[in-house]
Amino acid sequence: MSLLTLSLVSCSQSNTTATSTFEGAAAEFGATITAVPDDYRARMIGVTWKPGCPVPIDDLRIIEMNHHGFDGLIHDGGRLMVHEEVAEKVVDVFGAMFEAGFPIRRMVLMEEYGGDDDAAMAQDNTSAFDCRPVTGSTDRYSIHSYGKAIDINTRENPYVHGETVLPPEGREFLDRTDVRPGMITDGDVVWQAFADAGFVWGGDWIELQDYQHFEDEAMTTRPRRGQ
Repeated sequence: MSLLTLSLVSCSQSNTTATSTFEGAAAEFGATITAVPDDYRARMIGVTWKPGCPVPIDDLRIIEMNHHGFDGLIHDGGRLMVHEEVAEKVVDVFGAMFEAGFPIRRMVLMEEYGGDDDAAMAQDNTSAFDCRPVTGSTDRYSIHSYGKAIDINTRENPYVHGETVLPPEGREFLDRTDVRPGMITDGDVVWQAFADAGFVWGGDWIELQDYQHFEDEAMTTRPRRGQ
C-alpha cells in the first residue's frame, strides 16, 4: 500500500481535518478525518450518544472515504465514526481493503438507523461508533461505545452464538469455507490489515463468533483462538 499524502490542518477543533490518499491498481483510495461538527452532534445526542456514554463526542472523528461496491463500481461518501486514537489506523486498514478490491455494501453513520443495530445489520451496513450495550447484555458497554470497534458487511459476516444468527439473513453465509465476495476469513487481507493495526477479530472468539466485528486489542476481554 502506497501512502501518497497525509495532511493535518489544525485550526479550531471542529475544523481539524486529515486527508490520506492511497494508490490502487485501478483507482485511488481517498479518506478525510474530521471532528464531529456542531450540527451533527445535535443529531447524535439522545440517539447514538447519551449522558453517561464512556467517551465524549469531542473524542470522536468522522472518516469519509470511497470504497469498492458489490456492483463492481467505486462509491464515494462512505462514512465511519471512530475514536480519534484509532482514526488514522482505520484509514490504513480501509486503504488496504480498497487496494485489494474488497467490496463493502453500505457505509453510513448509525444515526441513519436511530442507533438501532438490528436495523443497520439488516441493511448490511458497515459501521463503528454506537453507544450501546454488548449484544445479549444490558449492563456492559460494547467496544462500539468507545469508537474502537467496527462491523463490516454484517450479512456476509454474521454474529453467531448457538442458534442465534444476526442478522437472520446471514444464515446463508454460515459455511465459512464457501468464501464469497465481502466475506472475511482468518488470515485474509481484511483480517491481516486489522491485525497490523492492533485490532482483533470476533471470528476468532471461542464462546461465539462475530464474523463482522473487529475491536481494539487493548480493550478486548473475550478468549480467542491463537492466544
